[in-house]
Amino acid sequence: MFRVWGLIFATLTFLALISPDYAAAQTRGNVVGEIVIEGTQRIEPDTVRSYLLLQSGDTFDPRRIDQSLKSLYATGLFADVAISRAGKSLVVRVVENPVINRIAFEGNLRIEDEMLQKEVTLRPRVVFTRTKVQQDVKRILDVYRVNGRFAATVEPKVIRLDQNRADLVFEIDEGPLTKVEKINFIGNRVESDSELRDVVRTKETAFYRFFSSDDTYDPDRVTFDRELLRQHYLNQGYADFRVVSAVAELTPDRSAFFLTFTVEEGERYKFGDFDIAVGIRGINGDDLAKLIGYETDDWYDNRKIDKSVEDLTDEVGTLGFAFVEVRPRVNRDRAARAINITFDISEGPRVFVERIEIVGNVRTSDKVIRREIQVAEGDAFNAAKIRRSRKRIRDLDYFSKVDIENIPGSSEDKAIVKVEVEEKSTGSLSIGVGFATDSGPLIDLGVKERNLLGRGQRISLNTSLAAEKTTFNLAFTEPYFLDREVSAGFDVFHTATDLQDTRSLDSRRTGVGLRLGYPLSEDLRQNLQYTFEFAEVKNVASNASVLIKAQERQRYVSKVGHVLAYDLRDSRLNPTDGFAARMRNELAGIAGTVRFLKNTLEATQYYSPTKDWVLSLTGRAGYVYGLGEDVQISDRFFLGGEGLRGFATAGVGPRDTLTDDALGGEWMYNASLQMQLPLGLPKEFGVSGRVFTDMGSIGSINPSNSNVADSGNVRASAGVGFGWVSPFGPVNVDFGIPLLKDSTDIKETMRLNFGTRF
Repeated sequence: MFRVWGLIFATLTFLALISPDYAAAQTRGNVVGEIVIEGTQRIEPDTVRSYLLLQSGDTFDPRRIDQSLKSLYATGLFADVAISRAGKSLVVRVVENPVINRIAFEGNLRIEDEMLQKEVTLRPRVVFTRTKVQQDVKRILDVYRVNGRFAATVEPKVIRLDQNRADLVFEIDEGPLTKVEKINFIGNRVESDSELRDVVRTKETAFYRFFSSDDTYDPDRVTFDRELLRQHYLNQGYADFRVVSAVAELTPDRSAFFLTFTVEEGERYKFGDFDIAVGIRGINGDDLAKLIGYETDDWYDNRKIDKSVEDLTDEVGTLGFAFVEVRPRVNRDRAARAINITFDISEGPRVFVERIEIVGNVRTSDKVIRREIQVAEGDAFNAAKIRRSRKRIRDLDYFSKVDIENIPGSSEDKAIVKVEVEEKSTGSLSIGVGFATDSGPLIDLGVKERNLLGRGQRISLNTSLAAEKTTFNLAFTEPYFLDREVSAGFDVFHTATDLQDTRSLDSRRTGVGLRLGYPLSEDLRQNLQYTFEFAEVKNVASNASVLIKAQERQRYVSKVGHVLAYDLRDSRLNPTDGFAARMRNELAGIAGTVRFLKNTLEATQYYSPTKDWVLSLTGRAGYVYGLGEDVQISDRFFLGGEGLRGFATAGVGPRDTLTDDALGGEWMYNASLQMQLPLGLPKEFGVSGRVFTDMGSIGSINPSNSNVADSGNVRASAGVGFGWVSPFGPVNVDFGIPLLKDSTDIKETMRLNFGTRF
């Protein structure tokens, strides 16, 4: 036993004596001596070493080696990295990612390369990384989803080249458009599914929607649909309405969506009491009460509140207060189902226009838009003038969209007025076709450009291709002559008409005209005109009326004209409400060989009883008086055709019963009552209908004789018409039936007009 314990003691003593040297030796053997970098081509070895977490002289540490491996991968410079130990050396082997030589797209037929190139982040001469490639694949797919193609797939292909370069090709399968197969509504009790489908912008797929993209799924459009539904119910009085959810479910084959809106309609409210609280000295709220656009117990309509706010703002603004805030304060009485509103009117903070920004115009000059804006840099901000400016820009008919946004400026008392427009085609090619029972088909061609070279100038060229009529008319208008709100223009015209069938003569008119116009107020405009023309009645048939034979000669007409136009329509392009009137006076005899005074008056009232229904009443009257001589046939009035549907052009009025020649009249009046209405077809068709009734009369010629039928009786007609806003241009067809007529009148059963735009 003693010997065993002695042996153990001796062993321990020996180990204690040698352990320091042994540990030191062991430490010296675990130290990194040299770091060897292998596989680099473009990248310097020292760059690789800089990403390592251990250097020469450090101890081999598996944890730090692993972190170094991750650090090198994180750079995105390498496709593969391996770190190993060879004796005292640390060997780092790398495989560099290639440099992109070029990026290409294949299979993209619907979206141009330029658009996709803007979305991807990788570029030529940039290091290829799989992470960035996958990110770019996602961006490309997002582009296709925005364009309604959720079934699109993208496969990246890498083509290796020498010198560690590579071509990156995105192979794209665009797939079909992802349509909205069905739109469902849950929770609607008052409004049916079909009625709500008419409200939302998104539409169900159908064969006739090949010209529209509204039946493709678009998340942004669905968000807009939620707001459309909310506004629709608010305008019907359902103030508690809300859209709970809008869920789009994609079919397993990714070919279609099922869209479901869940809504809560709530109860319907009426307008309760209203009050006007004015915080501006010198203004009485009772004087403004007439501007409130609703009555107590009317069904609540959010549009009437907005209109009242606009009217109050405009009225107070006209009293000299540019900085006005009108805020409707709503008090909802749920028990009585009534909404009481207090309009708080106060002076708002003083805000001035810092600058005006115009975006979206490509061909239209900024100057053309800016001159329609009724505020300038440095002016006090005026909401009423901003609204009028938006209407003036829309009435130019140069843009499909006009938005004006107020953006905070460089300080609290400054605002930036941002005008965003979207241009549309302003040129048009029109083709007019008419069919008369007496004269057969008539064809007219016209070319017009309303925004010449983006300067806002108008030019038009019209010519007739009818066998019985040759016309040429060139017109040019500069709306802002000498940079002032004064329009100036000229006309060059030539008309050669074969009137043998209706008047037994040929007529020719050639001349030039000058025009000048300027506003007298916001709604009233005056135009001055001067025209000089050469007129001739020739080739009078031997069997023509003696009254026409007496006018066979050449004449020179020098006349001045005056036009006064009054316009209160809500839109000059597609009016649905408002009034417009025009008075025209012409005096001939300043020079030339003809002397007369001619006056015409025309007025139209528009009224929209309900959505998409527009009632219009138009009246026109005229009188021409010879100054010391008889009125020539070319200066008289003729009635029929467009002004009195159901009758041919010049088919109504004084007529020689022996020769059947139309003689025209020295006075005229006619009126038209028309209702434009929807036909129940999808709006995508762009088809509307109309019913109309026209009436009028014409008469009195001097000299006359016993062969002239000049009853002056009222003529009337009724009919229906159809309009189609086709992809190729507007098409209009009218069918008119005479209700009151004379035996000498000539009927026209149908009129057709169509055209195209460019």
